[in-house]
Amino acid sequence: MFIHGTRKTNVVNLLKSIAPSAMIAFAISLASFSTTAFAQASATTTDNTPASVTIQSGDAALTTPPNVAAISAQLSAQDKNSAPGSKAAELFAPVTKANTPKIYTKPIASGPAEMDLRQLWNELKINNPQLSSLRESYLSAKATVPQIAAPANPQVGLVWSGMPVNSPFALGGANAPSQQYPGGISSNNSISVAQPFQFPGKKSLAADIADTNAEALLASSESTYLQLGAQLSTLYYNALASQKQLQVLKESVVRLEMIKNVAKARYANNAAAYVEYLNAQVAQSAAQADQFNVERQLQVALNNINTLVGRHSRERLVLRGDVRRALTGVPTLIELEDYAESSHPALKSSALQLDAARKGVDLAKKAYLPDFQVIGSSYTPRGPFTANNGALFYQLELDLIIPLYFFTKEKYGVEQAQRNQAAAEAGNISNRQQIVLAVNTAYAAYEQAKNQTQFLKERQVPQADAAYKVGLTQYSNNGQGFNDLLTAQTQLRNLEIALAQAESNLLQAQAVLMVSAGKEPF
Repeated sequence: MFIHGTRKTNVVNLLKSIAPSAMIAFAISLASFSTTAFAQASATTTDNTPASVTIQSGDAALTTPPNVAAISAQLSAQDKNSAPGSKAAELFAPVTKANTPKIYTKPIASGPAEMDLRQLWNELKINNPQLSSLRESYLSAKATVPQIAAPANPQVGLVWSGMPVNSPFALGGANAPSQQYPGGISSNNSISVAQPFQFPGKKSLAADIADTNAEALLASSESTYLQLGAQLSTLYYNALASQKQLQVLKESVVRLEMIKNVAKARYANNAAAYVEYLNAQVAQSAAQADQFNVERQLQVALNNINTLVGRHSRERLVLRGDVRRALTGVPTLIELEDYAESSHPALKSSALQLDAARKGVDLAKKAYLPDFQVIGSSYTPRGPFTANNGALFYQLELDLIIPLYFFTKEKYGVEQAQRNQAAAEAGNISNRQQIVLAVNTAYAAYEQAKNQTQFLKERQVPQADAAYKVGLTQYSNNGQGFNDLLTAQTQLRNLEIALAQAESNLLQAQAVLMVSAGKEPF
């Protein structure tokens, strides 16, 4: 309960009139209640938080890893005290081959446990299932190219005729003289080989179209890789921001401990109300409770990173990164637009699709040209499976396959190909406009995040720190203004957390800007 105004003196006089033994009992009872409530809150917050969260960074402000030893001890105690049918021990058990889901085909210890952003991108490229699927689809499309370019399969024919009555399978005596047929029955037994082939240029053009489509699929997979990399960078910098927020909350707990000690000393000297000590204790407990929320957010970010790079979500992961190195110079907007228009994988894919559509029009026009078939036959007067005792001669046949029915299929095939080309041209223009617009939008977001970070770092945080120090000094020297001191401490904590989030937003905006231009953010 917060009491302000003129009633403050009355409460102080009331507290003075209370016996010391009763006051001590009241303080012990209140402290016990606060401790019990805080323990329940922390147990509720960290019920599902694994104890293997570790992040290290090269930045001086991000070097202290979160201290989760207390959480680990609490989880161990919960596992020991859990009922026989409880699943707590199974839920927080280490990752082993026995409890790994079947969808994970890689070993449990896959790759190094300490990785920076570049190594995470490499893991993403190699192990992400979505990218693996796209790679296999590309290889499958490339495998169709030699199939299309290969010649058509030949046809082998075997002909025999004039079977005698009641001898349907007289393969060797179909032409033997008989009393009824002195000259035999037939001499049309033959073996033939037919080879169809298309008009020159058709197969090579169709194979070229298939190869172009395969390369367009590869460029599209590279664009997907950049999008997943942007998501990975966002998770990475969010994890670093959570680490910085944990450090800020720890410092806030230390500052509130100082305020609480000063309030306690002033109360002992009858210079402050006991409620000031209680308010400082409540604020400290709230800051400690916020730590568990941030630790949970950090663990969720690490689980998402592990899953995105193809690792098990519960594997131990240590992130390393130098934020100062990441905040390097960014190219100008004109340079990024030029690079995007010339090198972005999405534009490469649309350009290749347009090229394939133009070649498709040429292939559709070639449908007016005829195809061919060559047939070579060998004739014998005997059956095909008996010794030849007669004349043997050969025959060569050339067939011409021409489009009939007033070129109906060919005419509409050309129209379809032309429509596809027009759609590909419009899609290519649209993609180019969208890429340039995305670069402009990302650059504006980067500039805004940069200005906000500079404003917080250079003005607001130093001002809040100075206000807190002045308030603490005045209050420590038996001055008034406890509520002002708490307000200054809260503002300092909020601004430091906002600065950590602003730095994370700036790094995320820089990564998104590079990805929008078609570049990796390092």
